[in-house]
Amino acid sequence: MRTWVPDARNFAYLNWKQVDALPRESTLLVLPTAAIEQHGHHLPLATDTLINNLLLGYALAKLPPEMHVYALPPVHYGKSNEHIGFPGTLSVSAATFMAVLRDLGASVASAGFRKLALYNTHGGNSSLIDVMARDLRAEFNLRTFALHGSGGIAFEGLSAQERAYGFHANEVETAFLLASVPELVDRSAYTVNYIADIANPELLLPENAPATFAWLTRDISPSGVLGDPRPATAENGARWRDAAATRLAAALEAMVRYPSQPAT
Repeated sequence: MRTWVPDARNFAYLNWKQVDALPRESTLLVLPTAAIEQHGHHLPLATDTLINNLLLGYALAKLPPEMHVYALPPVHYGKSNEHIGFPGTLSVSAATFMAVLRDLGASVASAGFRKLALYNTHGGNSSLIDVMARDLRAEFNLRTFALHGSGGIAFEGLSAQERAYGFHANEVETAFLLASVPELVDRSAYTVNYIADIANPELLLPENAPATFAWLTRDISPSGVLGDPRPATAENGARWRDAAATRLAAALEAMVRYPSQPAT
């Protein structure tokens, strides 16, 4: 898998003596979580994992060189059962995903490290990440952090409809890949599907509402796309990538500084 993580920030490139020399209280280890799943006709199965590595790699490159922050090897497989029924989707159960994170957290804690960030770029994992951050804190006394997606940037230039319901293989994801691995984007195969319409508000919404309905991609999108990739450009992808990396780097620095006293 292609990587943008700087070699000096890649935990797996260290030997055990180098790991042993790291300061346990202040070192922040970042565990990337993503997915291998269908992304329509135009994007590769590895889209979420590629975007994770791209944004994290650019963020790590912005950190002060003396700051001890390292990317762990990613958990490529996620809870992707919303995309089951599309060839190529590789999904694990919620229990399996959480067990893997629990065991990796146990390994980090057993080595004496105190800080772990779970950095996720797959929506199907999001609620599990929040649960596991709390569980790892409780079970292993780790200072555990959850970090999601692009760090909350505004994505200037998106339409209101795309901002609300561009969930998957959308303009943003397509733009990120156009800016980084354009050879993996089939621009001749764009399709458009939305799960809801902002012009026709309903009581029941797919996400982020008091009343929601459970959905599977195959119920509403024959192509597997949830959004409109057609306006995507490499220029916007690079601009959003840089903005996200700046925001993510700031979040990582805040995690290194937190808290002002050691965990007890």
